[in-house]
Amino acid sequence: MAKQKATTEEPLEKQPLGKLETTLWKAADKLRKNIDAAEYKHVVLGLIFLKYISDAFEELYARLKAEEELGADPEDRDEYNAENVFFVPQEARWSFLLSKAKQPDIGKFVDNAMDAIEKENPSLKGVLPKVYAR
Repeated sequence: MAKQKATTEEPLEKQPLGKLETTLWKAADKLRKNIDAAEYKHVVLGLIFLKYISDAFEELYARLKAEEELGADPEDRDEYNAENVFFVPQEARWSFLLSKAKQPDIGKFVDNAMDAIEKENPSLKGVLPKVYAR
């Protein structure tokens, strides 16, 4: 009979969360108390979308920044259109929003970010939620 290898790892549900995950979980708990369940999904999905396009933008931005000497321009919107990546203005980038996260008016910054993204990307006009300042 083969011996089972003893594992020292705790099951996933019992593992301590990282700092970011803990912060996100606490924020989600606070939101759920103040937002109707039907509206909660729009709030969360909007933030996930914002993070997703910001990550894609930052990845291409870093690549373009490294290729600047070859003529690439990391602030040229056409560079992003050519790669099918949404252009994210400075005030809508995740790193900017993260720097404002502890401020009491963070909702206003997120709403402004959504507006700025819609202005830069006409295909998103009127689609993104702007409910964070409430």
